[in-house]
Amino acid sequence: MLWLFTLATFVEVIAYGQLAAFTPLHLPRIGVAPGDVVRWVGPINSAANAFGLLFLPFWGVLADRFGRKPLIIRSFVATGSGLALASVAPNVWLFAFARGLTALNLGNSGLMMTTLHESAPAARLGFAFGVVNGAGPLGATLGPLLGGPLVDRFGFAPVLALDAALLVAVVLLLTLGYRDAFVPSPQQPAVWSSAFEGLRLIWRSPRLRTLFPALLLVFSGWMLTFIYLPIVVASIHGGADLATAVGIALGASGLVTLIASPSIGALADRLGHWRTLFVSAAFGGVLWLLPWAIRDYGPFVAANAIASGIGSGMFSLSFNVLAASATDTARARVMTFAYLPLNLGFIVGPGIGALIAAGDPFSIFPAACGLQLAGLAALAYASRRPQA
Repeated sequence: MLWLFTLATFVEVIAYGQLAAFTPLHLPRIGVAPGDVVRWVGPINSAANAFGLLFLPFWGVLADRFGRKPLIIRSFVATGSGLALASVAPNVWLFAFARGLTALNLGNSGLMMTTLHESAPAARLGFAFGVVNGAGPLGATLGPLLGGPLVDRFGFAPVLALDAALLVAVVLLLTLGYRDAFVPSPQQPAVWSSAFEGLRLIWRSPRLRTLFPALLLVFSGWMLTFIYLPIVVASIHGGADLATAVGIALGASGLVTLIASPSIGALADRLGHWRTLFVSAAFGGVLWLLPWAIRDYGPFVAANAIASGIGSGMFSLSFNVLAASATDTARARVMTFAYLPLNLGFIVGPGIGALIAAGDPFSIFPAACGLQLAGLAALAYASRRPQA
């Protein structure tokens, strides 16, 4: 189950990494003036994720009714459909709508994490979460690395079509390989009230009520740099093959992620999840100042890769502290919202970028540092709050 979920996540996030990397380069091809690209990138990302969040509360309760398998497969169908539509979109409005369709996959990772939490040995949870969640940041960075030369040669639309075809393969693998021992409950509460029960459980827990906003601050900084990195690269890379240069910049982060995420997870199993999360947040926040200070392409790529790799480790650790902060009876419903801080970070981070990146794209890095250190302070406060 671990490797099946890891592969599915990896393929899906390859497409998301390519959307983040090459959307700024693609927008002029579908009618956006080059001078308006910075102002469009943030709102497109924010609006797409806001649309997906509207449906997020319902996936958990539907999984309780019909099983996790159909709800997880549903998410990959939504992603593939959105990618297929984006590949043929003739204007920015239809492209933005297609991005919204891909956001209907929100909630699948929480369901997969709940399944892993029930099946993995307790002493190996950090490693298991590190592997499957490392596939996300890794795919988000290796996707641009592999796609950059293809976009330079063929354009972005064929790459999107290829991603949609890969998602079809993922759906088939999950359909055939995922064994779901779901037994429906004889009690079927109302969908609407049950859908928001997870949010009520989070609000009633003093720790969870403060932990979710703390993680939002941390991930907003990370997503701010991730979404606007292509524009930063365009400002310092002179010459042809810009998509390849963007892919290399994000791909280098993927190589660091390959080592950092499971290693930090395994280290946290020995030293403690909270302690490792604090150190990673402090160290990673300061590291965002390195790419801000470097304006030469090669050293910049290396500095950004190191900072982003630490971010991937914090991302995987967030699932451990969330799962441990929920009671046994509430854990499954709470973990349905495990990606909520990251999803909101995809709204808040790009929203901040739309306000500050037009003047100086490098301003995203001090902003990311400030957000992450503020998140560290909030994490420290949340860790001292009672669990329930």
